[in-house]
Amino acid sequence: MRIAFVGHHDFGKAALEAFIARGDQIAGVFCAPEKPGEKPDPVRLTAQAHGLPLFQLKSLRNEAAVQAMRELHADIGVMAYVLQFASQDFVNTPRHGTIQYHPSLLPLHRGPSSINWPIALGATQTGLTIFRPTDGLDEGPIILQRTVDIGPDETLGDVYFKKLFPQGVEALLEASTLVVSGGHSERPQDEAQASYEGWFHDEEARIHWGNHVDQIYNLIRACNPAPGAWTLVGAEKVALFDCRKRPIKRHGQIRGKPGEITAITDEAVVFDAHGGEIEVRRVRPEGGAKMNAGEFARSRGLTTVFDPR
Repeated sequence: MRIAFVGHHDFGKAALEAFIARGDQIAGVFCAPEKPGEKPDPVRLTAQAHGLPLFQLKSLRNEAAVQAMRELHADIGVMAYVLQFASQDFVNTPRHGTIQYHPSLLPLHRGPSSINWPIALGATQTGLTIFRPTDGLDEGPIILQRTVDIGPDETLGDVYFKKLFPQGVEALLEASTLVVSGGHSERPQDEAQASYEGWFHDEEARIHWGNHVDQIYNLIRACNPAPGAWTLVGAEKVALFDCRKRPIKRHGQIRGKPGEITAITDEAVVFDAHGGEIEVRRVRPEGGAKMNAGEFARSRGLTTVFDPR
């Protein structure tokens, strides 16, 4: 089939390469222009390496973008990890319209941080959706969905790179075939079940030690490997990674107050929390690189029963 491809970053690159490997004809590739100082977009590099027509337009919502799409005479448009909003004229131009990937079970978790939020909220499942892009944010009709489990100790990196990333590429291939062959169905999203969450910014990633240990552990998992759930150790902002949740302590075994450091080993730092403890094995001081948590504690002269709040 003849494809107009829209995508960015590593997921976009993997999806583009999958369509090329399948033998599809890539009519053209759209990706946002890099900002000054940004690393080269892997999608742009892949398109150039294969000699594909490349469009780096500042907007996909104007007549110039629609005209560029129109001249490709594509069978279908494929949007994989898209950073730009596109007009309906743009997405409706290919003969069979356009499909888009979103890493959640729409209508749940619409928005840009849709992988972080299910983990942070303690969900045991999430998934991916291939849908028709509309003017609403992640609101179009659903073509295909896949559900994946979230293990009790799995991190953002585990869920994305081991599950949603590879399955998402496969789902785009499958959905494109269904749509072009006329073998697909579309169903509207149930607005009564819809949820929207914004970016997982710095404030959302802050650890509040008054919360239960389960909530804190989920937050740390949801921010690993990035952006990193953080707390203050003294006056220093420190992100916590690679943690273990220790079980509920019995009366008489409580060693500190929530947020206090109750143990330091060669490899880890242990924080007290409501209902248990959080053992932290890697940290990242603000402005620094990730490092062994025990080494960090020694370098700062930390001792136990230290209140980092």
